[in-house]
Amino acid sequence: MSEGPDPERAETRRPAAADRVDRVPRRVGWLLVVALLAVPMAVIPGENLTLVTLWGFLNAAGSGGPLGAGGYPVWAYFLEQPRAFGSLPASIRAWPLAIGFYVVAAASATAGVALGREDRRVTGGLLALAAAASLWVSVGVATRFGVGTTAGWLAVIPVGALATAAVAVGVYGRDLRGAFER
Repeated sequence: MSEGPDPERAETRRPAAADRVDRVPRRVGWLLVVALLAVPMAVIPGENLTLVTLWGFLNAAGSGGPLGAGGYPVWAYFLEQPRAFGSLPASIRAWPLAIGFYVVAAASATAGVALGREDRRVTGGLLALAAAASLWVSVGVATRFGVGTTAGWLAVIPVGALATAAVAVGVYGRDLRGAFER
């Protein structure tokens, strides 16, 4: 005779429906991940508002770009750079890593929606790495602006790292925690 549930079988059972309900729907998660491709890594407020995006710089005071704003794509920076990649500051070298992490995370989330094949731990981990790389770029930009010394603490705002960390925790947090609990 059995006295209650078998503990060995309890471990192999799928999570209860109540555990799955509070997850963010796959399409909403995908939309949030893809939207991160348009969120600036850093915002430099002031008279000449500058956005440091994954794809380059946008400056409101410049000319020749869309809507009168000046733009400088990141690939132009790397192609026109006379110095070797290894001699660039670490925060600049992290920029292509950030782009790669964001693009692969978006591809993983897209595969989840389009094909039903997504390892949510991989997508969440890529977003965590993207947040770290984005923060590293923002910190590097901030040091060039003298943050904390002459320019004040809010001279560069790491919007991208904050938004990416929020999506990683809010959408993929349970999956990431589950990866480390076993």
